[in-house]
Amino acid sequence: MPSRVIINADDFGLDREENAVIVRAFRCGLISSATLMANMPAFAQACALIHAEGLHGRVGLHVNLTYGRPLSSAIAHLPCFCDEAGEFRLRLPRHRLWLGRAARTAIDEELEAQWQHCLHHGVRPSHLDSHQHVHNIWPIGEQLARFAAARGVPLRLARNLGGNFSPAKRLFKTLLNRRLRQLAGRCAEYVCTPADLRDQPLPAQGTLEVIAHPCNLGGDFGDAYLTPGESLAVLLERRLGGIPRIAYSTMETPAAAPCLP
Repeated sequence: MPSRVIINADDFGLDREENAVIVRAFRCGLISSATLMANMPAFAQACALIHAEGLHGRVGLHVNLTYGRPLSSAIAHLPCFCDEAGEFRLRLPRHRLWLGRAARTAIDEELEAQWQHCLHHGVRPSHLDSHQHVHNIWPIGEQLARFAAARGVPLRLARNLGGNFSPAKRLFKTLLNRRLRQLAGRCAEYVCTPADLRDQPLPAQGTLEVIAHPCNLGGDFGDAYLTPGESLAVLLERRLGGIPRIAYSTMETPAAAPCLP
């Protein structure tokens, strides 16, 4: 069994309904962490809730390069990231392995803008991940990993537990995660969705992050990864009951800084 588990709810700040579900999940002890979307309409309300609920150190940045409008200017003019109206519309294939200097600089500026937007609202993100797993695209993942290392926060690895990986996809994720860990330094060893927990064997040790998208299920919680009517709370208790739930901010700092190229 893993020694610790992080139950992270993505999409904090997406809208008021999402904010309400995530805060209720924190209050119930269902989740131990969340990640915040800095360019979404309910971002300011989410930050106010973080202050009111005492959630500092438990909320990271959900880097968004795929939905809504960017907070910086350069990326809005790149057709591979945004449409003619300046709205995010990612056109990079998932197997892309390289980006030019202009694109890398624009990503860095947008990362900085989203990070600073959190700081301006009194929230210092505890860690980084990305909306729609965009940092699973190799060069974007490298940019996020370097940014996380520079800010001294952990980064979510690519999902690496589950039974639906082809050999080629598993090899790619193994190599990508090795690179992300080399650059970022601090990461949970294992990452999965609630659906992966149903029948997959759990790791024998280490820290496991479960990527959650909780929703209301009467007085209970469902999840976007689960079938309609399936209880996230029951699944987590059945598979992970008794394992301490932590936030990324409580992970140890590595003994030595990662070597950056």
